[in-house]
This record gives sequence, C-alpha cells and structure tokens, in this order.
Amino acid sequence: MDRPSLLIVDDDEVFCDVLARAMTKRGFDTTCTHNIKTAIEQAESLIPEYAIIDLKLNNESGLSLVEKIRELDPGTRIIVLTGYASIATAVEAIKLGATHYLAKPVDADDIMAAFERTAGNTDIPISPHPLSVERLEWEYIHRILAENDDNISATAKALNMHRRTLQRKLSKKPVQL
Repeated sequence: MDRPSLLIVDDDEVFCDVLARAMTKRGFDTTCTHNIKTAIEQAESLIPEYAIIDLKLNNESGLSLVEKIRELDPGTRIIVLTGYASIATAVEAIKLGATHYLAKPVDADDIMAAFERTAGNTDIPISPHPLSVERLEWEYIHRILAENDDNISATAKALNMHRRTLQRKLSKKPVQL
C-alpha cells in the first residue's frame, strides 16, 4: 500500500515526534526534520506530497522553506504552524504557496481537516469587534519585519524604535484576537 509522504519541520523535537506518530497512525509516511537546511535536503530527495512547517525555526523563518517546497512540487499541500500568528505572516505564507496557516496549539485532527479542505469558506464569521491597539501594534511590527526580510536592525530603523525595544516586543507572545 502506497502511503502519502509527509515532511514535518519543527524545531521542537518532542512536538515533532508526537505529531509524526499521530500522522503515521492516520496513514502518512512521515519524515521529521528540525531545521531548514536538513528540511531542504529531505524535500529534495523525498518531494513530499504533504508538508507541515513551523513558521519560526530557531532564528530562521519557515516561509523560505514553503517557497522552496512549492518550487520542487507545486502540488504539495503545505500547512504552516505557528505560535506567533499574525496577519502579515499568514498572508505571506499563502502568497508563497502554503495551503493553510494554523495557529498553535493544534492537534492531528486540526491538521487533517486543513489538508482535506480544498476551498475557502465564504461563511466564516466576521468579528463585530475591531482589533485592540496592542494587537494592531503587533500586526504592524510584523508587517514591517516581513518587509525588511526579518532583519531586526532594519525594522527597528524603519519603526524609529531602539533595537532592544523591538527585540523585547518580538519576544512576547502575540496579543489574542
């Protein structure tokens, strides 16, 4: 029986192993890696049908991996996972070829549902409340960071902010929507 190939890339090795076991039980032939370099090597040899990529891999962005995997096979279904969800990174992930973008915590059932969804949902509810000032700041900082290719110094300069202040803001979890 031919099992679909799944590449899981997350720097949290325990999470990666648990997720790999859960996805193997759901019928996938899984491969785990924990950094971009190894993930690219695996993707080039494996050409996975499915991929789950953490957005933040140590000090690197998983978005570069999304782009690389999409170049290898435009048909690969890619899900980006993150504990640091923002509108800017969600938009960039989709533009680069991700199929879905999910905020952690997620479980294998959430991922399976995302892999199975092939179209958008026009019935998704629209919040009656605008974003908080704190959330708007978080979104704005991450948009400028993305525009500066994740360069902290360039982003701090663009925001007219001290570099350490920016680093402190970036180290905090995002404000919930």
